[in-house]
Amino acid sequence: MLRLEGIHAGYAAMKVLHGVSIAVETGAFVSMVGPNGAGKTTLFKTISGIVVPSAGRIEFEGVDLLRIAPAKRAHLGIAHVPEGRQVFPSLTVMENLEMGAYTEAGRRDWQRNIERIFAWLPVLAERRTQVAGTLSGGEQQMLAIGRGLASSPKLLMLDEPSMGLAPTIADFIFERLLEIRADAGLTILLVEQRVAEALESADHGYVLETGRVVLEGTAATLRADDRVRQAYLGM
Repeated sequence: MLRLEGIHAGYAAMKVLHGVSIAVETGAFVSMVGPNGAGKTTLFKTISGIVVPSAGRIEFEGVDLLRIAPAKRAHLGIAHVPEGRQVFPSLTVMENLEMGAYTEAGRRDWQRNIERIFAWLPVLAERRTQVAGTLSGGEQQMLAIGRGLASSPKLLMLDEPSMGLAPTIADFIFERLLEIRADAGLTILLVEQRVAEALESADHGYVLETGRVVLEGTAATLRADDRVRQAYLGM
């Protein structure tokens, strides 16, 4: 579904990604882990079009994504749930969800999507008239995920969904992601600091360090790798 080949990208004179190549197959749950500053968020921004790569190729369902304007990439079926949630704080929960449904598929499937979002994340149904800025951090993260789902995506990209959340809330969100993937047949690409949980949920994983993929493989293979166990799992 998604293929990146030899991506180099960064900000002005600061290069962040150095020849990154990854592949995400249709229906897969792929996790990307690594330390702060490794380039994980920059990689997501490059896929979304916020950052323009200086070299490399990105394909989404056979389409050259670098030829597609950033504003049009969501219409292809790519939803990016950004780091830090970034909900619209002055809008209600329902209005935030409506903002996510601006794609052609999102408008077409609105009724089905909103019913499923409320079933997966019932707190959003309970808070539908509440202003988003007054929600807890966990509720805002659920809203950000719901807003992404409202676009009827084929690929859901999640950047650090557990950031700043209590462990029990983060665990709940990981459980919901697995349920959503199973129910909707979604492809998920996850960037996450909680390495154990990220690899537990995933089919395949990549370890990114200083802008380079240094390890990749099935989640089970990475969990068993001594470098991963020592550097990220505290074992």
